[in-house]
Amino acid sequence: MKSTPVPQNVAEEVLSLNGIKNIGQASIREVSKIINEIEQRTDVKFIRMEIGIPGLPTPEIGVNAHIEAIKRGVSSQYPPMDGIPELKKEAARFVKNFLDINVVPECCIPTAGSMQAGIAAVLTVNRMYKDKEGTLFIDPGFPVQKAQCTMLGQTYRTFDIYNYRGEKLRAKLEEMLSDGKISSILYSNPNNPAWFCLTDEELQIIGEVANKYNVVVIEDLAYFGMDFRKDYSKPGVSPYQPTVARYTDNFILFISSSKVFSYAGERMALVVFSEKIWNTKAPDLLRYFQTDNLGRAFVLGALYALTAGTSHSAQYGFATMLKAVNDDVFNFVESVKEYGRRAEIMKKYFTDNGFFIVYDKDGEDPIADGFFFTVNYPGYRGDELLKELLNYGISAISLDTTGSDCQGIRACVSLVKSEQLPILKERLELFHKQNLKG
Repeated sequence: MKSTPVPQNVAEEVLSLNGIKNIGQASIREVSKIINEIEQRTDVKFIRMEIGIPGLPTPEIGVNAHIEAIKRGVSSQYPPMDGIPELKKEAARFVKNFLDINVVPECCIPTAGSMQAGIAAVLTVNRMYKDKEGTLFIDPGFPVQKAQCTMLGQTYRTFDIYNYRGEKLRAKLEEMLSDGKISSILYSNPNNPAWFCLTDEELQIIGEVANKYNVVVIEDLAYFGMDFRKDYSKPGVSPYQPTVARYTDNFILFISSSKVFSYAGERMALVVFSEKIWNTKAPDLLRYFQTDNLGRAFVLGALYALTAGTSHSAQYGFATMLKAVNDDVFNFVESVKEYGRRAEIMKKYFTDNGFFIVYDKDGEDPIADGFFFTVNYPGYRGDELLKELLNYGISAISLDTTGSDCQGIRACVSLVKSEQLPILKERLELFHKQNLKG
């Protein structure tokens, strides 16, 4: 038996006690629970790479505005269902300044994080037409978004984009959409879990195919501006964050405060509709809502029934941060570049020790260093690698849960502290030494 930081029988026992036969199929939260229990049993502190919790402090300007709003008493009042005017105004400015897309404040709606944005979006969009049936996910992706469709009794389709980059994407989308049954396309960009970024060519293809089949593109920009290969931090100055909204007006965008503004605990995001989609009349909505207008159904139907709005005071914190970046007095991208620095170091530790990057290119370019990356080790399936790494005090999630056709694991850098990097290097060197063939 190998000598490893975590005795090899411990992980097996904890998995068994939790009824997990294959950790590669475990959810992120289940993996976290397993790691917590192993740490308690062994006193070995893990390199925690399984969960995408932001690891940087919230900008002070947002914290102060949030506190002031509470002191003014807004926490005793229900928020406007469609958001406070200050946030809606700055949201529209932000979209213009950093995406170069014109939207109106009316179409910018705060939600309780992009998680609520996702369920509210598919709840309404996928019920616009009774002869359509669900969402096409461009994978790999965030597993919970598919779970939301399942919870609602909606069908969905998926494909892994790995073998369909560039112009190949058009034929694949045509294949998936040609029967006219799909209502929406959903993906994240930069991608969770693989951190690749769709190219302008690919976004144009998605937009053109969406126009052809009258499909709503739901673009999750949870990691807005965090492709650090380009500087997307200057308001009104090129380059702009890439978006499908340049190529179609059939769009809904999610802009999260959790990662780029480190505001995750306040559950605050924006859903941004094109005016066309916001004002769409779809009589089949009347099967579920008291209106056939999509925008009204989203706010007064879905959001009202789910949570009746989102945190009143946190909206002021987010609005203030957006105003600061719109006015160019706060650089929101600079504050999260630490993730890219960690990723560069961590990826090198992995590749120096026999691992390889799974999703490694955007077109001809190597992927950026950012919040996530994907790796595998020769001879291992993703579930096998994840289980083996538990013995070395390293956690991640398997790509099996993300809709990926590739084998490997997804690593998140956010919770790995600078002082832990030498420990990661040491544990990977031991793993490589004990697994090296020949």
